[in-house]
Amino acid sequence: MIEILEANNILFFIIIMLITAIPVGFFAGLFGIGGGLITVPFLFFIFETLNIDKQYLMHLAVGTSFAIIIPTSIVSVLTHKKHKAVDNNIIKTYGVYVISGVLLGTLFAALMQTKSLMVFFSIVVYFLGTYLLLLQEKTKKIKKKFGIYHKIVFGFISGFVSAPMGIGGAVMNVPILRYFGYSINIAIGSAAAVGFIIALFGAVGFLVSGSFLKANLPLSVGFINIPAFLIFIPVTTFMARIGANTAHEIDKIKLQKFFGIFLYVIGTIFLYRYLNI
Repeated sequence: MIEILEANNILFFIIIMLITAIPVGFFAGLFGIGGGLITVPFLFFIFETLNIDKQYLMHLAVGTSFAIIIPTSIVSVLTHKKHKAVDNNIIKTYGVYVISGVLLGTLFAALMQTKSLMVFFSIVVYFLGTYLLLLQEKTKKIKKKFGIYHKIVFGFISGFVSAPMGIGGAVMNVPILRYFGYSINIAIGSAAAVGFIIALFGAVGFLVSGSFLKANLPLSVGFINIPAFLIFIPVTTFMARIGANTAHEIDKIKLQKFFGIFLYVIGTIFLYRYLNI
């Protein structure tokens, strides 16, 4: 009976992973996001079902999410580059400050308990959901200088907030770049590239911190679950290419609203689970 239950759990694990990977990859390409806002909650609930140590549930979900974002964002960026929608200057002058935020944010996350990370995730998700629901497309472009001070402050904040959440940060960086007058396609493509930087340093940070804390989680290296990573990658990289191409053909405002509602649902579920752990 135990063997059958374990087999069923493994089958459930694989099916849910494959299904979840489809929207994760598509939205990664469509909005320039890494998909972590979708990946982290689903990984959390799957790991919880598989009886992973509750002390490190969120850490494993976040670390694995970052690992998944790396190849997904590469495909997304390369596709956006074909449409000439990636500004290399943004990556060079903004990315370094993002890295500093990610490194400190990863340390911050490693020292937090799962319940604290859940609350942090829920609060930020509610904030982002509200922002997306209220955001209106500008009818008039106002070009503002994206100066060094802005890059330091916004870069550090986006990196620091992204680290405990396992996200690529584009849900913050796209609006930031839009505010400074970049076109929506340049903002999405460049944010996807910045998302790769966040994911790379975030994944390394969670791998090292998980090893340092001797979490010893099953089939994992540090706070990165290997089976989840391997199951997600083929689907997310394929869907990211479709999403990135679609981004240059459709009006994203309505999808943006639906995504905002989705974040509200995720935030509510997480708060409910927080009260019951």
